[in-house]
Amino acid sequence: MLNKVFKWIMWALTIISVVIVVWGFAQGFTGPKGDTPVSVLLNWAYIMTFIAIGIVVVGGIAVATVNNPKSFLKILIGLVIVGAICAVVYFTAPGSPAIGYTGTPVSQNALKLTDSILNLTYLTGVLSIIAIVVGEIVSAVRNK
Repeated sequence: MLNKVFKWIMWALTIISVVIVVWGFAQGFTGPKGDTPVSVLLNWAYIMTFIAIGIVVVGGIAVATVNNPKSFLKILIGLVIVGAICAVVYFTAPGSPAIGYTGTPVSQNALKLTDSILNLTYLTGVLSIIAIVVGEIVSAVRNK
C-alpha cells in the first residue's frame, strides 16, 4: 500500500514539474515582471529540494527508529552536529558583495546566504577528499 502512495506522489510531482517546464517554454521564459517562468521554476526546484530532504530525514529517522530504537539518539546527535556546522558557517560568512558586480543591488541576507552555501560546498569537498585519501590509506594498511 505504501509503495502505491509513493508511486502516485512521484507521478503527481513529475506531472507538476513537466507542466511548469512546458509553461516556461511556452512563455519563452520571459513573463511579466515579478512572476517570470524562471522564478517559478526556481521556486519549484526549491520546493522539490526541501521535499526530498524532508523525506530523506524523516524517512531515515522513521526506518532507523523502527529497526533499532537506540539508533534514534545517534541520528539526533548527527542532525544537531550538522545543524551546528551550518550555523557556524552561516555566522562566519562575510556576506561581502561581488567584486565588479554592477547589476541591481543584492540584500545583505542574500549575500550572506550565498557565501554560506559556497563555504559549505568547499567544506564538504575538502572533507570528501580527506575521506577518500584516509579510506585508501586505511584499506592499504589493513590489506597488507
